Amino acid sequence: MMMLRSLSRPLERCLGVRAGGDALMWHADLKPHASGDFSIAVVQANNCLEDQSQVFTSPFATYVGVYDGHGGPEASRFVNKHLFPFLHKFATEQGGLSADVIKKAFNATEEEFLRLVKRSLSVRPPIASVGSCCLVGAISIDVLYVANLGDSRAVLGRKASGDKENTVVAERLSTDHNVGVEEVRKEVEELHPDDSHIVVYTRGVWRIKGIIQVSRSIGDVYLKKPEFYRDPIFQQFGNPVPLKRSIITAEPSILIRKLKPQDQFLIFASDGLWEQLSDEAAVNIVFKNPRAGIARRLVRAALQEVAKKREMRYSDIKKIKKGIRRHFHDDITVIVIYLDKHRGSFCNKRTKQNAMGCTVAPVDIYSFNADGGNEDLLQKIT
Repeated sequence: MMMLRSLSRPLERCLGVRAGGDALMWHADLKPHASGDFSIAVVQANNCLEDQSQVFTSPFATYVGVYDGHGGPEASRFVNKHLFPFLHKFATEQGGLSADVIKKAFNATEEEFLRLVKRSLSVRPPIASVGSCCLVGAISIDVLYVANLGDSRAVLGRKASGDKENTVVAERLSTDHNVGVEEVRKEVEELHPDDSHIVVYTRGVWRIKGIIQVSRSIGDVYLKKPEFYRDPIFQQFGNPVPLKRSIITAEPSILIRKLKPQDQFLIFASDGLWEQLSDEAAVNIVFKNPRAGIARRLVRAALQEVAKKREMRYSDIKKIKKGIRRHFHDDITVIVIYLDKHRGSFCNKRTKQNAMGCTVAPVDIYSFNADGGNEDLLQKIT
């Protein structure tokens, strides 16, 4: 407990800084976890940062979370405070991590957010339309779990075999629950055979009922609970398409993988990164560059692509203010996890001793406002 209490101030603990002249970027270059090092970086584009992220480390497990909100920051901030404590609670009760533990934690987080929406609806009706994608990675001993709702993505970099030993291969570990993907579009259509307009092409992309691109999320309760769209208070706020039943879900896709010696590192990122960089491009950047600041390097590579597409200079992108910047790119969160232990590298006692902690990106980069979320999380876990 003494150690955990000493980690109670978020900014002191994170040791993150604004990056290189970009007032909307924050990063923590290199920190230890039980299996190696990790790096995290965030750049804000929205008026309120809708991406939230965290890494919880202990000598026995590492949890990674990337939560990409939409419609506002409330859902992603809620997940940032509640999901990991639920994971810890259910893992403790059931004797360790499992797919069942992860599903229970996701479901409990969804149910708690639903309660919050019900309590808040009379004073803030728009909260019924706020949601968040949710990407979680957990490493326990030599097993990796990846759970996902929405279109944030986890990608593994692993050494190639045979004649290409000095190259790295990108392996996607999560499913993009976005109806822009044909398989996801078909999945949604098959779940709603009585609705020929369940997915429509509008405003340049495919959307469920012309509203939302992702088919799974935390929140978005007005698309899951028909009683919300019927509520007179909510109808004063908007005019959503009438629902007979839920059109999106909070059921995560879960992958379980035993880590192997050729597995080098993991990239967890919100879709703001993947809109600009391919899996292969991101993995090659990590493979070919020094560890310190690697997450920041990936974010900068994405912003350089943004500048290139707009025929601008990267230095010009950095000068654009929040809100306006959303017209150029999304909020971007990147977490890189190195897997030294699992490829036979030496993992010394100092690394293990320093592996206990919780790194949470600031709630809002522009104001550099990190709230007490870390302290709450550590108290709940202990």
